[in-house]
Amino acid sequence: MIRLFKHYIPYAVLLLGLLDVVLLMVAAELGWIVRAAQIDMLVEPIGNRVPQLLSFAASLELAMIAVGVYGAESLQSLRFAAARLLVAISLGVIVLALLFFLVPAITFWRSNLLYAMGFATVLLLLLRILAGKTLGGQVFKRRVVVLGAGARAARLKALSRTPGAAFVVVGYVAMVEAKQVIPEAIARDAIHNLADHVVLLNASEVVLALEERRNALPLKDLLRIKTTGVHVNELSTFLERETGRVDLDTVNPSWLIFSDGFSSGRAFSSMFKRLFDVTVSLVLLVLMLPLLVLAAAAIKVDSRGPVFYRQRRIGLYSLGFDIVKLRSMRVDAEVAGTAVWAEKDDPRITRVGRVLRKLRIDELPQCWSVLKGEMSFVGPRPERPQFVEDLEQQLPYYAERHMVKPGITGWAQINYPYGASIEDARQKLEYDLYYAKNYSPFLDLLILLQTVRVVIWPEGAR
Repeated sequence: MIRLFKHYIPYAVLLLGLLDVVLLMVAAELGWIVRAAQIDMLVEPIGNRVPQLLSFAASLELAMIAVGVYGAESLQSLRFAAARLLVAISLGVIVLALLFFLVPAITFWRSNLLYAMGFATVLLLLLRILAGKTLGGQVFKRRVVVLGAGARAARLKALSRTPGAAFVVVGYVAMVEAKQVIPEAIARDAIHNLADHVVLLNASEVVLALEERRNALPLKDLLRIKTTGVHVNELSTFLERETGRVDLDTVNPSWLIFSDGFSSGRAFSSMFKRLFDVTVSLVLLVLMLPLLVLAAAAIKVDSRGPVFYRQRRIGLYSLGFDIVKLRSMRVDAEVAGTAVWAEKDDPRITRVGRVLRKLRIDELPQCWSVLKGEMSFVGPRPERPQFVEDLEQQLPYYAERHMVKPGITGWAQINYPYGASIEDARQKLEYDLYYAKNYSPFLDLLILLQTVRVVIWPEGAR
C-alpha cells in the first residue's frame, strides 16, 4: 500500500485509477474527433482541448470513486465492476452536462459527451477484462511473514483470505506460544538465521503477532530483519492499515499515545474544515429548500405530529447539543423519552419516513447544526446521552471519539451498515477512532464522495 495524506491506498487501486484517468482522456479525445468529423469541423491540436479533457476525466473519476468502482468487490467481480462503472459514467456525464451551463469554456458540448461516454464505457470495461484478474490477484499483494502461531496469527491468516486482501502470508514462525493454532508454523528453534529465512521467502514485511510480548520480543532477530530492508511492523499498526480501523482487541494506551495521528486540531486543517462546513451548509440549505418544503408537506399528510423534531446528542468534548431532523417516526415512538435502538424494518417508522431515511433526506436539517459549528459534515455520528453513558462503560476508548466534532456522515457510515447493538457500536467505534487518528482534508473528501454510494445503495438504512 501507499500512504497518501495519512490514508493507505492499495497499489492495485492506485494503478487502476491512474490507468482509468488516461483512458478517460483518450475517450474524451475520441468523442471530440468523431463529433468533429460528423460536422466537417477541423480538428485542432490536442493542446487546445486540455481543459475539456481534464474536466471530463476528473468528473468521471470522482464519480467512479463515489460509487465504489475501486472497492474490493469491483476488483474481484467483473459483473459488479461493470454495473458500478455504468452508474458512475452516467452520473459523471450528468454532472458534466450541468457544468456546461455553468462554465462552458472548460467542458465539451453535450453532443461530444454522448460519444465520449460510449468510448469511456468500452475502454474501461476492456481494461478490467484484460487486467482484472491481475489487479485482484497475487501480483500486487505484499508477501508477509508472521512471527507468532497463536490466536493473533490466526486472525492474520483469516484476514489474508478475505476478498480484496492486499497481502499474502508466506510463512509463520512459532515463537513462545503456549497454545499453537497454526499447524504449518515453523518453530523458531528450527531456523538457524531468521533474517535469512525471511529473505529466502522473498518477504517484504514481517508482522509481530506474539500472544505475550513481555520479555518475549526477539530484538536481535527483528534488528537483523530490519537491516536487510524488510519492513517490520507490530499487529495493531498492521491491522489499522489493512482494515481501515483501530482494532480494539489488540490496541493498548501506549500504542495510541506513541503512534502517529490525532492531529485534527492543527490550525490549517481546522480552518479548512470550518470554511468548507460553512460554505457547503449555506449552499445546501438554499438549494434544498424546495425539497425540504415538499418533504415537510408529505410528513404532515402522512401522519399527525410536527414536521421537525429535536433530539439531544453528545458532541465535541462530550458536550450536549440539540440536532434537528425531519420526523420519520410516529410521535409515540419513544415512551417517556426513553432511548430505544432502531431495528430492522422498525414498525415505528412512517411510510414517508422510510423514504426519507433511505435517501438520507431526513438528515438535511442538520446543516443548521453544521452552520452553527456544533457539527461538521464529516465526523463520528453523535449519539444520545443515554447510549453514550452505557457505551463508555462497555467499550474501551469510546470517550476518545468525542475528541473530534461529530458529523452528518463519517468513515463508519460508509464502511459499516447501520447497526443498533453493542457489537455494532464497537465496530463503528473502530472506524471512528481510525478517522480521529488519521484525519486529513483528503480523507474528508473521500468520505463525502463515497457517501454518494451509500445514498444510491442504502444498505442497512433505518
